Amino acid sequence: MTKKLTNTYLIPYVLWIGLFVVAPLAMVLYYSFFDIQGHFSFENYVRFFTPIYLRMTVSSIGYACLITFFTLLIAYPTAYLLTKMKNRRLWLMLIILPTWINVLLKAYAFIGLLSTYGPVDTLLALSGIGRKQILFTGFSFVFVSVYLFIPFMILPIYNSLEKLNDSFVEAAYDLGASAWATFRRVIFPLTLEGVKSGVQAVFIPALSLFMLTRLIAGNRVITLGTAIEEHFLVTQDWGMGATIAVFLILAMIVVMALMGKGWLKRW
Repeated sequence: MTKKLTNTYLIPYVLWIGLFVVAPLAMVLYYSFFDIQGHFSFENYVRFFTPIYLRMTVSSIGYACLITFFTLLIAYPTAYLLTKMKNRRLWLMLIILPTWINVLLKAYAFIGLLSTYGPVDTLLALSGIGRKQILFTGFSFVFVSVYLFIPFMILPIYNSLEKLNDSFVEAAYDLGASAWATFRRVIFPLTLEGVKSGVQAVFIPALSLFMLTRLIAGNRVITLGTAIEEHFLVTQDWGMGATIAVFLILAMIVVMALMGKGWLKRW
C-alpha cells in the first residue's frame, strides 16, 4: 500500500521532468541533425569542429572559469566572515536581496555606472588616473558577471560553514597547525560540498551567458550562448544553434560529473 502511494506521488514529478526537461532536450537533439534548408544532415556537427566554433568554445570556457574563480575568491571569505557575525542572518539577507531584482535592470544600471563620463569614469578622472574605457570590455563583462553570481556562491558555502563543527578547528590549533594549514587540511575539505555546489551554480550558467555579452561587453566577448542566440533569432539556422546547445549541455554534464567525483579532495 505504501509503495503504491509513493508511486502515485511520483506521477506529477515524472510528468514535470518529462515535459519540461526530457522533451526540450530531445527537441534540441532532433533539430541539431537538420541543416538550414531543413534536410537531415551531420553538417552541423562537422561545422562545430571548425576553428571559429572551437575558439568560441575555448573563449566560453575561459570566461566561465575566470568568473567562477573570482566569484569563489570573494564568496568564500565573505561566507566565512558571515558565520562569525552576530547579525549574520540579516547580512545574508542583504546579500541575497539583489537577486530579487531583474538581471536586465541590474545590467542597465552597470551601463550607467561604467559608461564614458559615468560615475566610475568621472571618479578615475578626478583621482588623476584619467578616463578609461571600462564598458564594452572583457573586464567589465567579468566584473558584472561576478557581481551577479556572488550570492549563488555564498549561500551554499555559508551553509557548509554553518554546519562545520568548531571542535575540529580547535583541535587543529591545539595540535600546532597554522591558520593556513588548518584552512587547507580541515576547514576547506569539510566545506567542499558547499564549494562544489557553488561552482556548479556559477560555472554552468556562466558558460551560456549571452545577454551580458551584448549589453556589457558590446559583443566584444563572444560565447556559445551568444552564438546560440544569433543562430536562433538572427540567421534562423536552428540546426546549428541546436548543435551548439547539445555541446553546451554535454559540457554542463561533464562539469556536474567532475564535481560529483570528489577530485577536489586531492587539492
